[in-house]
Amino acid sequence: MMHRTYSMRSTRIPTASQAENPAPPPSTTKTNRWLGKGSIDNQAHTFRKNATVFGPDLSRKLSQLVKMEKNVMRSMELVAKERMEVAQQLSIWGENCDDDVSDVTDKLGVLIYEIGELEDLYVDRYDQYRVTIKSIRNIEASVQPSRERKQKITDEIAKLKYKDPSSPRIVVLEQELVRAEAESLVAEAQLSNITREKLKSAFEYQFNALREHSEKVAIIASYGKHLLDLIDGSPVTPGETRQAYDGYEASKAIIQDCEEALTNWVSAKASVKPSLSTRSRTLSQRHRENLAKHRGEGIDLSSQDQPMRGDRDSWVPADQHPGYQDGSIEDGSIDGEPSRGREEERVEESVEERTVSTTA
Repeated sequence: MMHRTYSMRSTRIPTASQAENPAPPPSTTKTNRWLGKGSIDNQAHTFRKNATVFGPDLSRKLSQLVKMEKNVMRSMELVAKERMEVAQQLSIWGENCDDDVSDVTDKLGVLIYEIGELEDLYVDRYDQYRVTIKSIRNIEASVQPSRERKQKITDEIAKLKYKDPSSPRIVVLEQELVRAEAESLVAEAQLSNITREKLKSAFEYQFNALREHSEKVAIIASYGKHLLDLIDGSPVTPGETRQAYDGYEASKAIIQDCEEALTNWVSAKASVKPSLSTRSRTLSQRHRENLAKHRGEGIDLSSQDQPMRGDRDSWVPADQHPGYQDGSIEDGSIDGEPSRGREEERVEESVEERTVSTTA
C-alpha cells in the first residue's frame, strides 16, 4: 500500500518554535546510560528514590528533589519510547483491516508517533529545569562550610569561657568569629539572591516547555478526531458491501495540515491564554507595589561588601572596642538596656570593625 510510505516527519526542518526557542542539548538522562534497560534500570530508579542523600545538611532536601526529578525524566523517557512503539504496532495491526480502517489507523499511528517524539523533546527541555534547580543545590552546599565554621568558633569560645575565662585565646577567637560572621553574611545574601533568580528561571523553563508540549499535543488530538470522521461508522447487514473508500487524499491532507500547524506554532499563537480574576490582579499589583516601596526605602549595604584583607592588623582587639574599658558592655547589657540578642550584636560589631579597617 503506497499510502503507508507517507510520514509526517519525512523531512526534518526546524519548526517556528525551535527558531524562537532553540532546542536544548539531549538531557543528561539520555547520555552515559551504562545501566542499560529493563529490570536493571528499574532497580536504579528505585535506588535513586530510596537512597540516603549525602552531603551538607543545607543541601540535602534539594538534593533529594533533584534525584526525584531524574526519576521523573527517566519515566517520561520510557513513556516516549513506548508510545512510539505503540504507534508502529497500531499501524501494523490496521494493515490487514478494511481500507478505511487501514488508512486511518496508519495515519493515527503517524500522529501518535509524533506525540512520542514531542515527549522525547519535552524530556530535554525538562532537563533545563532540573539542571537549573541543581545549581541552587550547589550554592547551598557551598554556603554550609561558612555556617559550620561560625558555629564551631562560637562553640569553642563558649567552652573556653567556661573552662578558662581569662584565656588570651578568647580574644583571638572573637576576632575570628567577627571575620566568620562577615563572610557568612555575604554568603547568605548571595544564596538568597541566587535562589530567587534560579528558581524563577527553572520554572520558566518547565512551564514554557509544558505549555508548548500541551498545545502541540492538543493540535495533534484535534486533527486525529478529523481522521476518525473518515471511517464509515454506519452498520451493515450480513452480505452487504460497503462503499469503496476514497479518503486517501483526505487523510494525507489532514496529516499535512497537522504538520503545518505544528511547524508554525509559536508561543504567541498559543490557544490557552491565562486570565487572572480581578481579585488576583489587584492582590498581585498590591504585592508588587509593596516590594517597590520597600525597595526604595531600603538601606544600601553595598559599601559593606568590601574585600577583606587577610592580615590580622585589620581587626581591632576586643579590649579596644568602644565601651569595653568603662564597663558599659557587661553581662549582656548596654547602658542598662537588655541585650537585643547575640546575632544583632555580631552584625553591628562586623560593620564597626569594617569601618575601622577602611579608615585605618
